[in-house]
Amino acid sequence: MSTETCLQTAASLLAAWAQETTGPEPGRADVVIASGDLIAAAGALIDARWGYLTAITGLDLGPDDGRLEVLYHFACGAAIVTFRVRVPREGAAVPSLVSVIPSVSFYERELMEMFGVTVEGTPNTDKLFLPEDWPDGVYPLRKDFSMEQLNGQGGG
Repeated sequence: MSTETCLQTAASLLAAWAQETTGPEPGRADVVIASGDLIAAAGALIDARWGYLTAITGLDLGPDDGRLEVLYHFACGAAIVTFRVRVPREGAAVPSLVSVIPSVSFYERELMEMFGVTVEGTPNTDKLFLPEDWPDGVYPLRKDFSMEQLNGQGGG
């Protein structure tokens, strides 16, 4: 299947949940999905055997913006479809995709640990990278992180 055909197929599969779709560059589509539609949208791609999940990344839009984005990157050949799920900085949460992609737990754990996004229903919330004494509520990949947050609190 050609890259363009992959993207057209994905657009068709995701039409029911896509709030906005953009093409940031050739071979890519960014699709804004509401948090509540995440499982259904991912399930549509998986059920159709449209590619696979390559990664979940976080994007901090900054303290002044008040939001984070959780990016779910799917690939079908050279085509990349990224779900952009916008969540508030405070109380950030998304549902777990473990029911449709059992191997997703690793990515979800990293998202929780590094960005402070709660992944509701993920089976394993153990830390991956940070020491066990790392302070709660301190997320190293957020734009407002500073080493001063660690002074006197353990974690290094």
